Amino acid sequence: MEGYLKEEKISDKTEEEKKVELIMSVLKTKSELDLAIKNFETAEKGLVDYYTYQIKASKSKLDFLVSKARDKGISLNMIQELYFRRNQVG
Repeated sequence: MEGYLKEEKISDKTEEEKKVELIMSVLKTKSELDLAIKNFETAEKGLVDYYTYQIKASKSKLDFLVSKARDKGISLNMIQELYFRRNQVG
């Protein structure tokens, strides 16, 4: 018998937690887009369409998330600040 973890409901999160989650989604999607672009650049003939689809899908998702972030008053500077904090070396 497998055990299941209860997922946290969105309504159980604070506004700050929702904003952080949205920012993390933007960063993750941007990374996925960057990877798809790199893979497209080195793709063999049979995979060009696949990576083209991935790029279009990632761009669409990123546009949606950025729009949501703007609606919540999250600026690119806030996203960049979080990104640099997460990737600080040392």
